[in-house]
Amino acid sequence: MLKSHGRYGFTPITRRTDGTWPNGARLAVYFALGVEEYVFGEGLTENILAGATHPDLANTSWRDYGNRVGAFRILERFRSHDVPLAVLLNTAVYDHAPDLMRALSAAGCEMVAHGLTNSDTLNGMTEGQEAAYLAEVRDTIATHEGRAPLGWSSPWLAHTPLTLDLLREAGYGYVLDLHLDDRPVWLQTRSGPLLHIPYGLELNDSSTAIGRFATGRDFAAMIVDQFDEMLATADQPLVMSVVLHSFISGQPFRLRAVSEALAHVLRRRDEIWLTTPAAIHAHIVANPDMAV
Repeated sequence: MLKSHGRYGFTPITRRTDGTWPNGARLAVYFALGVEEYVFGEGLTENILAGATHPDLANTSWRDYGNRVGAFRILERFRSHDVPLAVLLNTAVYDHAPDLMRALSAAGCEMVAHGLTNSDTLNGMTEGQEAAYLAEVRDTIATHEGRAPLGWSSPWLAHTPLTLDLLREAGYGYVLDLHLDDRPVWLQTRSGPLLHIPYGLELNDSSTAIGRFATGRDFAAMIVDQFDEMLATADQPLVMSVVLHSFISGQPFRLRAVSEALAHVLRRRDEIWLTTPAAIHAHIVANPDMAV
């Protein structure tokens, strides 16, 4: 046998899980919005213009557009359709865009811990550094929201060999980041199981627009095709995830296309469970055999 990470075993989709989501639905759908902050001139960045010279005001301004404009537009669009949003939150946004955080909190968005800034990476941290980092993010959200975050999504989806262990020990209930299955999966840690909820590695405006140079219309078509195929073939409880970013899908031409895809999903609203990762976690905790 080849070397393995040992975090999950092989359970094929043909080994069906029992149960349903609320209201008898077979497909749970959640939308996650990345709300991020970057350190000017340092660390990792998401760029629309490759090869920019430093100081890089052009790409910085494009990212800043997300928290000044794009996130507000996305929030209002989803709120107008009564669709919940999970926010993948860099906690530095509390300091740098307080008006936005007040709006997201007032709208009842679930805050998913997403690091201090998106210039960060867990990669290379010692166990002590990483444990302190996870705790600082948790405690900052708890201070502002009145409750600790239940979920974690790593900046740049990066991990150390101990990330999953440390997340469970810090009190997190689930992690996003992966897409090994269309069902929630129990991951093994040194302190017991940690739930993984499917995350849109491909159904993600960043990996499509920045990674593959797809258009807003391309991305909207991906959402529609994913939804139609999953709904048509859901013979057991499945999860569909769509990941947006404030500075990408918040651009008006992309928001128009995403909104049309959302309208397509909402036409089948009575057949699905539009939800958040925290609600999925709660349902799985109450029905643990629904995860593999």
